Amino acid sequence: MQKLHLVMGGHVADPQKLEFTDLNKLDLVGVYGTYDEAEEAWRGKAQRTVDDAAMRYVIVHLHRLLTPELPHD
Repeated sequence: MQKLHLVMGGHVADPQKLEFTDLNKLDLVGVYGTYDEAEEAWRGKAQRTVDDAAMRYVIVHLHRLLTPELPHD
């Protein structure tokens, strides 16, 4: 099964939570076929914005959303 991972980020209202302040300004970095590729992209973006506490990047496991009946691995 193909596993898809989305890397995205943006400014959040509270650095302790994941509520983006402006969905129109989300940075959609890309979709990756492996977690390792997604993590590399995430790490690069997160490191470039480390001084901005309100900027947050995440990895979304798209394959889990598309087929929720499959076990998590």
